Amino acid sequence: MRFGMFVPQGWRMDLVGIEPAQQWEAMVNLAKHADDGDVFESIWVYDHFHTVPQPSDEATHEAWTLMAGFAAATSRVRLGQMCTCMAYRNPAYLAKVAATVDVISGGRTEMGIGAGWYEHEWRAYGYGFPKAGDRLGMLREGVQVFRDMWTKGSATLDGTYYQVDGALCAPRPLQGTSHPGSADNGIPMWIAGGGEKVTLKIVAQYADYANIDGTPHGFDHKSKILEGHCKDVGRDFDSIVRSANYNVVIGETEADVEDRLAFNGELLRRGGVPENKVAEHVENLRKQPAVGTPEQIVEVFKDMKARGMTYAITYFGEAAYDRSGIELFEEEVAPELKG
Repeated sequence: MRFGMFVPQGWRMDLVGIEPAQQWEAMVNLAKHADDGDVFESIWVYDHFHTVPQPSDEATHEAWTLMAGFAAATSRVRLGQMCTCMAYRNPAYLAKVAATVDVISGGRTEMGIGAGWYEHEWRAYGYGFPKAGDRLGMLREGVQVFRDMWTKGSATLDGTYYQVDGALCAPRPLQGTSHPGSADNGIPMWIAGGGEKVTLKIVAQYADYANIDGTPHGFDHKSKILEGHCKDVGRDFDSIVRSANYNVVIGETEADVEDRLAFNGELLRRGGVPENKVAEHVENLRKQPAVGTPEQIVEVFKDMKARGMTYAITYFGEAAYDRSGIELFEEEVAPELKG
């Protein structure tokens, strides 16, 4: 099994209490920790502008700016976003940004892309909030622009949502046809979401990686739907790596796990989240698959691996304050699953 790790960027109130001038240091030190080790193949951020579970004045650092910073600060780990919202940036511009980050990083960029969902930030930033069908239409057209920009060096599209007329991508990504020995499609594309009629069909058509529900039942169901779409479009189902995101709350004992759950709640409390929402968050977190002792988490991941989930992207809510959970995962969970 392969592993990625989210770097806290503030979106989930995971930098609360750290002075703004010190937040980059907290983030980049975690990125370097992953880069120096051999457990995490990739590091990830979210593409959001306002915090959850509610908008607040707490920091949320912008995803693609972080991508460029991490590209310069690391040398091994791959760099992804889970996931970029297509409609927040013109796709030709975004393809250009990603290509530049790929050059800075020496060919380590991953493109996580989706239709977007956080209505509050959509409206706050002046994007309106199109219906789901329109957001998915933007996603479909945008990924076509990506492929052309990265593999051909230019894109032209007279679409319903985007009009691109000879947009040039120079330099092209190091990954792709411009770099001998790499994949033909350019930057690897992760399409996130489990919409069964549209999103998973787009995955079947364009994605190198699918990012879907990480529970056993949800994963099996979405995988079956995706396999059907692959048959419909003539795609080899096994050519798509199936991944999932996991909130990891790990402790040597169940009491340690409860302490970490409480700290996750305390971060929200410090960020001004009402007590009822804090309690709801902690209770929901407690029920998630990768919450428990190392032995319990290993068994969960072994089961998911048998189902075909081969790439777990992990999130440790306390990482900016306490690295011991990450270290415990590296020492006792990953060795049982890698290779």
